[in-house]
Amino acid sequence: MIIAGKAAVSSSPVLVTVTYLVIAGGGGGGGQTDTGTNRGGGGGGGAGGYRNAVSGESSGGGGSAETPLTIPTTTITTVTVGGGGAGGGFGIGTAGNNSVFYTVTSTGGGGGGAGWTGVAPTTGGAGGGGGGNTANVCNGAAGTANQGYAGGNNNTNPNFGAGGGGGASAVGQAGTTAKSGNGGAGLSSSITGSSVARGGGGGGGQTISGATQGTATNGGGNGGTASAGTSGTVNTGGGGGGTGTGATAGGAGGSGIVVLLYPTTSSDPTIGAGLTYSGPTTVSGNRVITFTAGTGNVTW
Repeated sequence: MIIAGKAAVSSSPVLVTVTYLVIAGGGGGGGQTDTGTNRGGGGGGGAGGYRNAVSGESSGGGGSAETPLTIPTTTITTVTVGGGGAGGGFGIGTAGNNSVFYTVTSTGGGGGGAGWTGVAPTTGGAGGGGGGNTANVCNGAAGTANQGYAGGNNNTNPNFGAGGGGGASAVGQAGTTAKSGNGGAGLSSSITGSSVARGGGGGGGQTISGATQGTATNGGGNGGTASAGTSGTVNTGGGGGGTGTGATAGGAGGSGIVVLLYPTTSSDPTIGAGLTYSGPTTVSGNRVITFTAGTGNVTW
C-alpha cells in the first residue's frame, strides 16, 4: 500500500517476556469446637497455591515450571497479593485469598479442620488438614493441580492427632497416636537472586498431655500444644498452625507474594496505586520487582 508516494509502515506491538512467581495467601489453622481438655486439636492450614515460571524450578503439587508470559506494551495487567486466612475459633480455619498476575491466578490455601467434632477442612491451593476427633475420620482436603498438595488425615484414637496442612511440595502428614501431623514442605525459588523457601503447610494442633503437636517449615506455622497455633510467615503463603485448645484460635495463614522478572532491555513498568512493592532491582541481567501487599495495575 502506497500513501503520499511512500510505502506504509506497519508497526507491531513491542512484547515483554515476564517470568513470574505467584503465591496465594495460606489457609488459617483449624480451631476446636469444645473448650474441654483432651478434645482434639485443629488441623493445619494449607499453603497458598504456588505457581512458578522460573526455568529449572517447580510449581506446586508436582507441577513443572510454567511458561513465562509474553505481554504487549501498554497492556494493563493486574497484580493482587492475597492475604492469609484467619485461624478458626470454634470452627474451621478460613481459606486464604487468591494472588493474581495478569492471566495467572494462584488459589488461596484451604482452612484447617476443626478439632473434637471433626468439622472437615476446606480445599485450596494446598488443602487443609483434618481436625483431631474421638470417633469420626476426617480426611485432609484436596489441593489444586500444579499448585499444592492435600492436607493430612486425622487420627481418631486414642490421642486424636490432627493432620498437617498440605504444602507446595508435599502432602500434610497424618496425625498418629503419638503426635499431630507436620505441615507439608514448601518449595524454593531463586527468582529474586537468592534461594528462598515458601509455601509450607501448617502443623496440626494437639491437646493431649504428653503428645506432640505438628511442626512446620518454609513459612508454615507450628500447631499449638494446649495453646494457640502459630501463624504462617508473611509473604510465604504458609498455612497457619492448628490450635491445641478450645480457648484460642488457630494461627492465621501467611500472606502471599508476587515476583516479576523481565529483561533489562525492556523499560520498567508503570505501577499504579494500591500496591506495596520493592524494586525494580537488577539481578543477573534481569530486572525484578517484588510485590508484598495490595492490588493494582502494572503496565509496561
